[in-house]
Amino acid sequence: MQKQLFIFFLAMGSLITFSIGALPDKSETVVIKTAIYCSHCKECESCGGKIQRDLSFDKGILQVDLDDKLMTIKVEYNPKKTNPEEIRKKISMYGYDADDVKADSLAVTKLDGCCLKK
Repeated sequence: MQKQLFIFFLAMGSLITFSIGALPDKSETVVIKTAIYCSHCKECESCGGKIQRDLSFDKGILQVDLDDKLMTIKVEYNPKKTNPEEIRKKISMYGYDADDVKADSLAVTKLDGCCLKK
């Protein structure tokens, strides 16, 4: 009986130790100013949905929130895996300005007409 209790507590201690190690690192948040020209970015798959979906799959990105009224993209990220400069580069590669990083000209030509500046 004592042996079983010892094994049980050893297993529980190991589980707790490894669980603590698996906790996510502290995240940071950056708010990036962009230029969004369509009036339906939240609903349009080729506009805001694309930004949120594609950016969410990038390394170190934890959460992406697009605010089409304020023209901002709020990104929560793991600072050990990425940084604001890399996030801005990724957004520009999708065809959108990201603070002082201008949109990639080739990516802009691939945007839907509703996303282009009138």
